[in-house]
Amino acid sequence: MYSIIVVPPPTTEDEPNRRQIRLAPGERLTFGRSAHDNDLHITHDGVSRRAGEITAHGAFWILSNLSREQTYVVENPEGAGEHVKVAPGRLDAPIPFEFSRIVLPAAGDLLTLQVWAPRHDYLSGTGGLDGSTTAPAFSLDRSKRYFAVLAALCEPRLRGTPHAPVPTVDQVADRLRAAWPAASRTSVQWNIDYLAVKLRLKPGPESADPGPRLNGKKESLVSLALRFDLVREDDLAVLAAPPGRVAR
Repeated sequence: MYSIIVVPPPTTEDEPNRRQIRLAPGERLTFGRSAHDNDLHITHDGVSRRAGEITAHGAFWILSNLSREQTYVVENPEGAGEHVKVAPGRLDAPIPFEFSRIVLPAAGDLLTLQVWAPRHDYLSGTGGLDGSTTAPAFSLDRSKRYFAVLAALCEPRLRGTPHAPVPTVDQVADRLRAAWPAASRTSVQWNIDYLAVKLRLKPGPESADPGPRLNGKKESLVSLALRFDLVREDDLAVLAAPPGRVAR
């Protein structure tokens, strides 16, 4: 079963469809300027004769940078700026992204290879273990207004601007008003404070210790939510829900 698909850079500006190279687990693909020493020939004078090697492994892949001088960058096009740098000479760097873009610096140009890892492996069943199920790390109800507030805080970065400033409380209230007409600065701030406790950034009301003052509360919430995929791009639909769709 193929697990990795490599889409080479176009050979012409008008090339409508690029061929795909499929790799099964354990198979390797070498790429570079030399037509004789590589599986994928990249015709650019700025690319090393033997530039790199991709190896398929089940549900992920590894990249070896065979260049002596150039650092390669592997970008996650869906990850709001997430990337991995592979230094010159680095072998077998694991790449965790389902969709990846290898960026090759080439004498003033930036060439790209797309690599897809569509295979997903999951546990089947519980394995017969007895006892209670594991409690979820973060318990969020996507029908509640606090989740809509969290989605609004995360929206700019989920829309593809990784370093966008976190929206102000007033901006969040304005963004939510179509789905929640009564949204106000006070109600949004209450939900932000509640999220800080719910996501364990602050101690709960049952604790006698109020904990240290949390500076940058909104930034901390966004960072945590995006790091652990508590809010995804699909969840932004709650911001456009008609009145009454988001529970009180």
